[in-house]
Amino acid sequence: MFFGCKKGCKSHNCLIYTLVCGPDGTHSKVEPTLQKAPGEYDETLLRALDYLMVELGRRDMSAVLYLNNAWEWSGGFGQYLMWAGEPPCPIPLIDGGDAYMDYMVRFQRNEEAKALFRSYVTDIVSRTNTITGLPYSKDPAIFSWQICNEPRPFSLGEDDNRTLFAEWIQETAQLIRSLDPNHMISTGSEGKYGCESDMTLVELIHSYPEIDYINIHIWPTNWGWSSRINPSEEDLERSISKSRDYIEEHLPIARRLGKPIIIEEFGYPRDGYSFSKESTTEHRDAYYGFVFEQVKQSHLSGGVIAGCNFWGWAGLAEPSAEHDYWRKGDPYTADPAQEPQGLFSVFYGDSTVEIIRKYSETSTI
Repeated sequence: MFFGCKKGCKSHNCLIYTLVCGPDGTHSKVEPTLQKAPGEYDETLLRALDYLMVELGRRDMSAVLYLNNAWEWSGGFGQYLMWAGEPPCPIPLIDGGDAYMDYMVRFQRNEEAKALFRSYVTDIVSRTNTITGLPYSKDPAIFSWQICNEPRPFSLGEDDNRTLFAEWIQETAQLIRSLDPNHMISTGSEGKYGCESDMTLVELIHSYPEIDYINIHIWPTNWGWSSRINPSEEDLERSISKSRDYIEEHLPIARRLGKPIIIEEFGYPRDGYSFSKESTTEHRDAYYGFVFEQVKQSHLSGGVIAGCNFWGWAGLAEPSAEHDYWRKGDPYTADPAQEPQGLFSVFYGDSTVEIIRKYSETSTI
């Protein structure tokens, strides 16, 4: 299992927890994994999840539990496809991003893969905590269930997976609601970029009555708004400008649907695009301040932005000095295994912590 800590929504402290599936030893995937094969779980890890829920509750914290992933670092779509008999899933760092995207088109079309995922959802959402005896469906330490981390239709333009994608979001939300009437449900979408720039699709997948709030993610570096080669002040200014525009594009949808928006993921690299925790974070601090201020001003004006989560809390973790990418035995720094460790991590000694503390104490982020 893998967890990336993020600061939560309004007065909540939300821990985002991702459940990993598939065999150990797969390139670009964190381990150990919870689901080794369809319906076969590591009971030690499930009991660890139970323990985490207990400890979160004791600290008045709550968790957003992701149930799937569009990306390779936790198994996700690709693993369910392989379990359903599809060829081995390409690995972007080895086979290229285009090959990965081409392969992912299959998930929305593969009924067996989707059925295997539904069985997993049923098992996890219906679980009873072995420590407290409390069903997960009644545990206040769960903030919400999330269908998938950054789900995408992977339509590739020339053929349309979008209808199947929207139906899958709706069907999964309905399944979760049938199992748990007490907790919120969210999509995990990036928003516009997760829906192939189709704002009608963004609105559709968040319009279902089972979906309680709207998600957007913002990644200036990953989306090409900021250079990966020693990002400059100009890169920062462009990232802030484009992020503001991206947020504002989604506000009318929230108003029409009468649902709040959570800026669920955002991140910015360390100065100089460094991975070292010894490097400075002046540009990151400025970018975080911008995002937090959007939430604060929305709160003060009665707007629709209800909170945000930064990516991600690395605490006292020490990234390896010998390699950039995660390997078995390395500490978790919040950066997923297919990205350099330390890139978007907020470490205990970073000046970014003071920016987070400043705004979190206002209880408006």
